[in-house]
Amino acid sequence: MDQEAIESFRAQARLYKHIFNYVSSMSLKCAVQLGIPDAIHNHGEPITLSELVSALGIDPTKASFTYRLMRVLVHAGFFSTTKVNKGEEKEAYVLTPFSKILVKEKINCLSPFVVGMLCPAMMMPWQFLSDWMQGTKKSPFETANGKPFWDYMDHDPVFKALFHDAMRSDSQMMNLVVKDCEQVFEGLNSLVDVGGSTGTIARVISEAYPQLKCTVFDLPHVVANLPTTGNLNFVGGDLFQHIPSADAILMKLVLHAFGDEECIKILKKCREAIPTQGEKGKVIIIDIVINVEKDEHELTEAKLFFDMLMMVEVSGRERTEQDWQKLFMA
Repeated sequence: MDQEAIESFRAQARLYKHIFNYVSSMSLKCAVQLGIPDAIHNHGEPITLSELVSALGIDPTKASFTYRLMRVLVHAGFFSTTKVNKGEEKEAYVLTPFSKILVKEKINCLSPFVVGMLCPAMMMPWQFLSDWMQGTKKSPFETANGKPFWDYMDHDPVFKALFHDAMRSDSQMMNLVVKDCEQVFEGLNSLVDVGGSTGTIARVISEAYPQLKCTVFDLPHVVANLPTTGNLNFVGGDLFQHIPSADAILMKLVLHAFGDEECIKILKKCREAIPTQGEKGKVIIIDIVINVEKDEHELTEAKLFFDMLMMVEVSGRERTEQDWQKLFMA
């Protein structure tokens, strides 16, 4: 076989891999829905295929299908295998760092994020991306679901619950780093978490820094009936109209959902809400910064995927450091 043929077949294999990347995502979703990470964790030791099938309550006649699901998930690195001797040597499954953050009893669990991001309402818009690129005025999400993202969420309680659960699980990961950010919160007496949903990250911050009065600011229906606890309270409103005053304004993954003009309006409202004199008065932004030149390939790929996700679902975007500088200087 000549070199051209070899290169063509390699290209074909790589093309097919990208075509079928959804198989990896949907297999992972299946694993989460079946509770495979939890079953392995609860077993307390490497678990064999037959033990896993039993723990999941799967019909034994589908053991071969379970094996094939696990084979692709092991290949992707979500699980690993080891050898155990239970009368005879058998292959058994163990968790990896990727699946350890999918165990539901853990405080840091991203299983809701997997289910939320891979639900039909989030997946169908990709079928209409080319239509939108060629001139369709409606966003891919609106074309697929009949309403723009935020309106659709207001009218579909199931999707709303999935989305908020996903955002909560993502925000909960902040507890791993907040305690190491004393310099960020030093000297502050009050903080407003803009777009803070049900208060996951604000709760993490308020527990780490009890002297800090935290306010979660989101749309009225999002924060309605949420109880005030200690140094954490909730206020409803529209961030384009008014943001409550505080020593600091926090926005985590808020600005990436908007275009530049809308971001500038939001940032101006933040500026109005913070003190203009003294050392207090800061806007804390937790968001993605694309850096193709410096980031590792896998990290860059994840960031670029997020950028496409924002474009398709909410007409937002991720930004480079230069893009952020333009917003701040506007």
